[in-house]
Amino acid sequence: MISSETLIQQLKWRYAVKKFDPTRKISPNDWTALEQSLVLAPSSFGLQPWKFIVITDQAVKDRLVAHSWNQRQVADASHTVVFAYKENLGEVEITRHVNRTAEVRGVEPTTLDKFKMSIVGAMTHPAAQEKINDWAIKQVYIALGSFMTAAAMMGIDTCPMEGLQPAMYDEVLGLTGSGYATAVACPAGYRSADDKYAHTPKVRFKPQDVITRI
Repeated sequence: MISSETLIQQLKWRYAVKKFDPTRKISPNDWTALEQSLVLAPSSFGLQPWKFIVITDQAVKDRLVAHSWNQRQVADASHTVVFAYKENLGEVEITRHVNRTAEVRGVEPTTLDKFKMSIVGAMTHPAAQEKINDWAIKQVYIALGSFMTAAAMMGIDTCPMEGLQPAMYDEVLGLTGSGYATAVACPAGYRSADDKYAHTPKVRFKPQDVITRI
């Protein structure tokens, strides 16, 4: 357990890095922990409608710059993670999740039929299917938040990036036609010593302006 003081200290330390130090790399052990933070991210029904593409190949990172409105973070960071969502999620993916649940918990899948049908009922009716991709993207953002917070706790910098061209990312990363599509990217690494934004005061509304206690 970390202290409340450490939590607040690291959240204040975190910012969206504008300039990474390309010479500094995240250690294998630290990266393994960050990958586990992705695996352990929560999602509605536990469905995990996502894939996380971890990019360390410099040539691939360099190609993504042109599709990121020329923002260098994707190329200069130690690792760039692309958060992709499962398109048009349906009963096949629900069954996969139920089968995995049975495997992990050591029970027969048939014992989870009621659980399965409750998810199928909620996720596959026409009204839900109209917005299923929007729902999946929202789940991806939960994972993004978990990843950024975990990184901050470890003293590792991140920069969430929506300023990109998803279709071009899909093409570069081989996602086109795979059933997954780019939602957002998040470079991770270490801030450059001359990134002026590291010392810019964090601007947030006062707690009383955004928190209501009842």
